[in-house]
Amino acid sequence: MKSLAPALQAHLDEGTTTLAWCWRIVRADGVTLGFTDHDRTLTFDGTAFEPESGFAASEVRSGSDLAVDAQDAQGVLSSDRITETDILDGRWDNAAVEVWRVNWADTSQRLLMRRGAIGQIRRGRMALVAEVRSLAHVLGQTVGRTFQAGCDAALGDVRCGANLDAPAFKGSGAVIDLLRDRAFTASGLAVFSSGWFVFGTVQWTSGANLGRRTEVLAHDLVDGVAIVTLLEAPVRAIAGSDSFTIRAGCDKRIATCGTKFANVANFRGFPNIPGQDAALRYASQNGGHEGDVL
Repeated sequence: MKSLAPALQAHLDEGTTTLAWCWRIVRADGVTLGFTDHDRTLTFDGTAFEPESGFAASEVRSGSDLAVDAQDAQGVLSSDRITETDILDGRWDNAAVEVWRVNWADTSQRLLMRRGAIGQIRRGRMALVAEVRSLAHVLGQTVGRTFQAGCDAALGDVRCGANLDAPAFKGSGAVIDLLRDRAFTASGLAVFSSGWFVFGTVQWTSGANLGRRTEVLAHDLVDGVAIVTLLEAPVRAIAGSDSFTIRAGCDKRIATCGTKFANVANFRGFPNIPGQDAALRYASQNGGHEGDVL
């Protein structure tokens, strides 16, 4: 049960109210945005909640069990704060949301209705519908380790321990020519052998994709010129002379962990577990399935 401030309770008791919905959204890139379904800008807690987006809310759905409660918020893509490019670029994914009920005549009278995160976003040519999930959605996320042959650590994290800022694993370059929307020739990488950056990442340090990070699908070296192919084409087009930082990748095999990173001591997989073929083989004295300790 929520407790109301006396001033807000008195306003509700009047019968005729001046209430509006306000949403504060904090994206993963740190940008804080405010929207309201009122017809003028409302300001509180250092955030301006603007009406130009055309945001409108559905009913709030909630239950007493652990199911994920949700509310839909509909907006207009023509807003200069909500662009289709940003949505495709993932900048709205899992953004933190606060939903407020506010007396627009006196914004000091307000109540935080719920906290959550942006879930599924459905978009058309001119509008979007964003699902606002409650904090219960965190309970549905898988946690813990995975029992598998390959390493389940993220390359360079605390569990892995590999230093991706070492000169052997990090390079800097710039786009020379664009071959396709996700492939280009690059300068500055001639000292690295072909395939060294496969499964690694490219982080753009200039251009339209500044700050964005993309996985590397292929890395080739032809006549001393590096050719980099990304797993996905950036939402914003790559341009000549765009600069980037590239880091080596790992295919999660123990052999790669040893030969490329000399880091077998931190390998987080189980390379000697029997595979599915072991369960399908029949008993044999000389086929490795005779019942001895593996």
